[in-house]
Amino acid sequence: MDALSIKATEDTPHINFDPSTGVLEISGRSLPEDAAGFYKPVLDWLKQYASSAKAGSALAMKLEYFNTASSKVILDIFNIIEKITADKKVIWYFDKDDEDMQEAGEEFSEIVNIPFEYKTY
Repeated sequence: MDALSIKATEDTPHINFDPSTGVLEISGRSLPEDAAGFYKPVLDWLKQYASSAKAGSALAMKLEYFNTASSKVILDIFNIIEKITADKKVIWYFDKDDEDMQEAGEEFSEIVNIPFEYKTY
């Protein structure tokens, strides 16, 4: 399986998924006009990866901001990660002064059955 890499733009995040290491990273800002369209290749890749995921896979979420449409797709991403049978976790990064982003991570963690680890920067 090939890695997935999508460069960030002003309105879309950087996607860097490496199946050989199990490190999956989404970083930057997520404000695409068509969130479903932007994230379709991400969701397709994750569905394929979930069937043969590396043990210890970690989804690093390093978002500065995301809009409502992106939050729905983020939940879809977590739902796929949740189905990985091997050990997995979400590492939720947030600015130490950004309570809203911290709370967003906490809310997601209450919805899905994935261990969350919180890190500030």
